[in-house]
Order: sequence, then C-alpha cells, then structure tokens
Amino acid sequence: MTSADLVSLRRDLHRRPEPAWREFYTTARIVEELESRFDLDELHVGPDAIAEEHRLAVPDDVELTRWYEQARDAGADEAILERLEGGYTGAVAVLERGDGPTVGLRVDIDALPRSESDDPDHLPAAEGFRSEHDGAMHACGHDAHATIGIGVLERIADGEFSGTLKVFFQPAEEIIAGGKAMARSEHIEDVDAMLAVHVGLNHPTGEIVAGVDGFLAVSHLEATFTGEPAHAGGHPEDGRNAVQAMATAVQNLYAIPRNSGGKTRVNAGIAEGGSAANIVPEEARIVAEVRGETTELMEYMRSNARRVLRSAAEMHDCDVEIEPGAEAPSATSDDELVSIVADVAARTDGVDSVLERDDLGGSEDATFLMETVQENGGTACYVGVGTDHPGGHHTSTFDVDEESIGTGIDVLAGAIERIELENH
Repeated sequence: MTSADLVSLRRDLHRRPEPAWREFYTTARIVEELESRFDLDELHVGPDAIAEEHRLAVPDDVELTRWYEQARDAGADEAILERLEGGYTGAVAVLERGDGPTVGLRVDIDALPRSESDDPDHLPAAEGFRSEHDGAMHACGHDAHATIGIGVLERIADGEFSGTLKVFFQPAEEIIAGGKAMARSEHIEDVDAMLAVHVGLNHPTGEIVAGVDGFLAVSHLEATFTGEPAHAGGHPEDGRNAVQAMATAVQNLYAIPRNSGGKTRVNAGIAEGGSAANIVPEEARIVAEVRGETTELMEYMRSNARRVLRSAAEMHDCDVEIEPGAEAPSATSDDELVSIVADVAARTDGVDSVLERDDLGGSEDATFLMETVQENGGTACYVGVGTDHPGGHHTSTFDVDEESIGTGIDVLAGAIERIELENH
C-alpha cells in the first residue's frame, strides 16, 4: 500500500466512526481490504473471531439494528454485514509463512460516543473527512490503529518472515469490553509473542515508546437502589428514600481507604434518581468504576465498593442490586520484546527519539491478550507510536499526524521480523 492508500483508508474509517460492538461498517471495510489485498490462510470474522460468551456491555437490539442499517446504507458489503449481525464485530487475520514463531498484533477499531469539532481549523473538517455520524468520533486514533494493522500484514506478507502472524482487529476497547472476548478465543492459544499498539499518548510524531506500562486494572459496576415512594409533604415517613441511599454511597465510595500496595482509584461517573421535588424517590442508580495499579488492588477496591453500596442501602432501609460491568487486568511489557522494539525503532527512518518505557496511567483491555499470552509462557509488549495531535485524546479536536501511520508500520513490522529471527 502506498502512503496515499493508507491515508485514504484511515480517512474512510474516520468518516464513519462506530462505538463498541457497533463497528459494522468498520469491520466490513477491514475485511474487504484484507480479502482484496492478501491471500490469507485464515480470516475469522465476527462470532468466529471471539469467544461469544465473554462479550461485555453489548448494546440492546434496537441500538445494534440502528447502526447495522446505517452501515448498510453507507455501502458496506451485505454478505460481510450478515456475518456481524447481533453486534459480533471484529476480525482475526492469519498469515502463515512456514515454520517459526506465532506472533500476534492487536489493534482496536472502535470509536467514542462524542461529537467531532466542525471548526474549519480542524483538519478532518477542512479536508472533508469529519465524522458523518452525529455523536460518534474517532477521538483516540483507532482509525489509525486499524490502518496500521493492515499495513503490517502487507509488509510481512511481502517480506521474508518465517512463522505465523495473527492480527487481532479488536472491537469495544473504549468500554474495555472486547479484549476479554478475543483473549478467551482459540486464536490466541498458540501465540508466542503479542504486540499491541497505540498512537499518541502525548508523545510527538517521531517518538516511539518501546514498552508502555502502568496499566491500571479496572472494573465497572452499576448499583440500582430501590425504596418506597411517598408524598414528601404529607407522609414522608411512609417513604424509603433511594436517593438518600445513593448519596450516602457516593460519599462513602470516595472514603474507601487508600492501600499501601500502590495506586487506587474510584469514580462515581453517573448518579441519578427521583422524579419530582414532592415525591420521596423510590429508585436511584450509580454507575461507577474502580481501578488499581495491580489486578489485586483493583479487586481490593471492588470488594470495598460493594461493601459501601450494600451498607448505604441498609442505612436507608433500601434494597440494592449490583451489576458487574466491563473490566480489564493490569499488565507489564516484557523486557525481551521491549529491547527488540527499541532496537528496531532506533534504526527506523522517521524515528528520532526512542523511550524504553513509559507509564500509561490509565486502563486498556489489550491487557487481557497480553496476560493470556504471558500465562501461556509467551511474551507481550505494548508499543507507543508518537503522533502530533492538536487536541487531547477523547476531545472533539483530536486528530493524528498521518505520517505516523507509516512509522508505526515500519517499527512493528521490523519488530515482528526480529522476533522471528531471534526465535530460530
């Protein structure tokens, strides 16, 4: 693929962003590109790419149907779309080139539920590839990630690599809901080395982070409090106030003791309930998350959060139902792969700075795939590809420097070839 081809593909994906489990056009477009360019040994699409029972936070049928029909109207291949019905998005491409190690590359493909800037100084708006979907945007570079995945496949297919390359085009990263489904699939069982990639992360174009660490393990949960309604003026004693229980829970979540084992986080992101000022509210809910520097610390926070929620309900004579949400473990990049990526990057045109390691400071469900490969005796590494971005990640003005796409392909393809050489 030429640089122009890569830019064209990235801009097409940017123009039609799709949030988690709704990546119908995105997956179909990726599959079309793979089938037209490569003689792949295997291409697993939709339900064949994941362990279905491990999908997390899947939208309801009405929402899925709306995005499915939108993808069809945009011209996505109907035969491919049929394989994705029900929100079974994503793909795994397999390229076999003789004896050698099995190397995995994970790229995520979903967008964020936010609107994109229409400021004329915003390049996608100026160049005509701004999001066509109201309330959805590629504000984290996953359009570039998918493009990099296809570019790496082509580079390896045309090179002298000996072994097997598997590229995991993973859905639903933004809500940490797709990594587990791919990590529990059969496709990862024989992977000897796993690479994952992210552009930006506040590193400029030309800078490579050979091993990103500092992933916070994360767990989401939703608590619904149920009480009893009553007239707030006439008979308040007849009510059981669910909003009081919710408010107590929010305050006490932030009072969970810190832990000497490392960083911990808690956030009540949604707190809502009630219907009118003169009605004792009978229902309220909290959507919250907890994080920890290690998976064990996240579990410490999750256990205490559940205790707080139950205690708040009991204090105000309410019931509470706690539903677990998406989650992801922590992970660490292996020294062996970090050294390979750093050495390859230092010899790659367009790279002018190499950092051996840096902390992410957030969460990522590529950790499921990394952890699974490591538990099976393999190695894993999360690579950062710097890109100048005028707006921060997850903002309406985020964009990528398209020069960094080629740099990412060069570094990752070179690292995959080096892994093969060092494992023969």
